[in-house]
Amino acid sequence: MDSLDLSDEALCRRVAGQGARAFDLLVERYQERAYRIAWSILRNQEDAKDCSQEAFIRLHESARTFAGQAKFSTWFYRILVNCCLDHRRRGRGWRRLLAWRDRDGGETADSDPVEREPAPFVDPGDTLDEDRRMSRLWKAVEELSPQQRAAVLLSCREGLPTKEIAEVLSLSEATVRVHLHRALIRLRRRIGSQP
Repeated sequence: MDSLDLSDEALCRRVAGQGARAFDLLVERYQERAYRIAWSILRNQEDAKDCSQEAFIRLHESARTFAGQAKFSTWFYRILVNCCLDHRRRGRGWRRLLAWRDRDGGETADSDPVEREPAPFVDPGDTLDEDRRMSRLWKAVEELSPQQRAAVLLSCREGLPTKEIAEVLSLSEATVRVHLHRALIRLRRRIGSQP
């Protein structure tokens, strides 16, 4: 059977057996989605690239631990989200340390300019109204907590059910439902309050 026809789970088993071609295929299949998820959480292009690459490195190193009890995508997204959350935790300390740099009203640790980057994968839309609506939506998504953003992205963009999102984020299904509910309320209020 050709490697291209194998399931993600079968490819992961081949990666565990040091299958370089299998690893390359998994990277091809998940590279774009991994970047989108990482960007959604981190809101910075370079950090998203770094974390998605780190997630693939961790995948390669830990392929032997994939037991097949969950779908491969769920297992991999969990690795990716953990990389992103670890990165945010590490970066938070540096931003606090550097906050003293500009006490004259410029950029501070809490007003990180990279968090205002436009979404690199947002469709421009057919009309100006569509562009404005999407812009408002992404601004509202940026205001969500990292876990709420991850839950919304995994649900809306990747189409994962609540159970899989719970596995990816290492949360209970009830907690994921609460994150999604609160995120949707915030998004509706934010978008509804803008002209």
